[in-house]
Amino acid sequence: MNDTEKQLLSIIADMDGTPDGAYNIRANGAAAGRQVTENIDIKSKTDKSGIDIIIRPGTKGETVHIPVIISQTGLTDLVYNDFIIGEDADVTIMAGCGIHNCGSEESRHDGIHTFFVGKNARVKYIERHYGEGDGTGGNVMNPTTVVNIAEGGYMEMETSQIKGIDDTNRVTRAVVAEGGTLVIREKIMTHGTQHAETDFSVDLNGENAGANVISRSVAKGKSTQFFKSNINGNAACNGHTECDAIIMDEAKVSASPQLSANHIDASLIHEAAIGKIAGEQLMKLMTLGLTEQEAEEEIVNGFLK
Repeated sequence: MNDTEKQLLSIIADMDGTPDGAYNIRANGAAAGRQVTENIDIKSKTDKSGIDIIIRPGTKGETVHIPVIISQTGLTDLVYNDFIIGEDADVTIMAGCGIHNCGSEESRHDGIHTFFVGKNARVKYIERHYGEGDGTGGNVMNPTTVVNIAEGGYMEMETSQIKGIDDTNRVTRAVVAEGGTLVIREKIMTHGTQHAETDFSVDLNGENAGANVISRSVAKGKSTQFFKSNINGNAACNGHTECDAIIMDEAKVSASPQLSANHIDASLIHEAAIGKIAGEQLMKLMTLGLTEQEAEEEIVNGFLK
């Protein structure tokens, strides 16, 4: 692995060198390293590109890293990764893709991640996307996440895309059973002429199932963003979806939250807010000695924390 690939690995997965525990590293469409543990197994698929991550029931406190690195211009990479999390497990999964494109062709990664969260299992899933490079070719990422949460299961997703991705279509589909919970926190920033779409759809199928979907984004330059969410309450459940966006320069942002209550005891809420940075916020920071640009950056960084 060259220095550029090591740097991308560190950025997208909070790693300094090779991670501890279970991991699978993919670089330019090929396997670049793998390690399993007593409780976590990783197997290559035999029918298509991708891996199966199998976490034994009762596994506690372990972490799995599955970063993808692309440093080759013109490469299109597609993977299908399945996560089977056993009953009563409590684990963290860190994924993400870093693209370093210094050429003239488009570099692209599409990942289809399917989660099977077992009964009473808990999963924290962290996904980071990052792009860089001084070439003219585009950086494209299209992540699809499919979540199946069994009775009493819990999954928390933290996804972020804050730099260097020219085009993305982020799709999440989830089904939550009785007593299960899904929490999603998304952070996106676009600039230049970049485009980002996110599309969430959650089916709350069991009694006391819950979902909380929160998206925060910043659109700069002439970039465009589109947020869509749909929560279907099919039982006595609780659902909440929220989209907050800061719009700057000549950017455009659209939000389309939707709720469907299909049971008399379904309690569903949606919120959406799009606006520019308030003048009084800028003034307050500028009186402390910051320039207008520095004040804007401070507000944006705080908003996306």
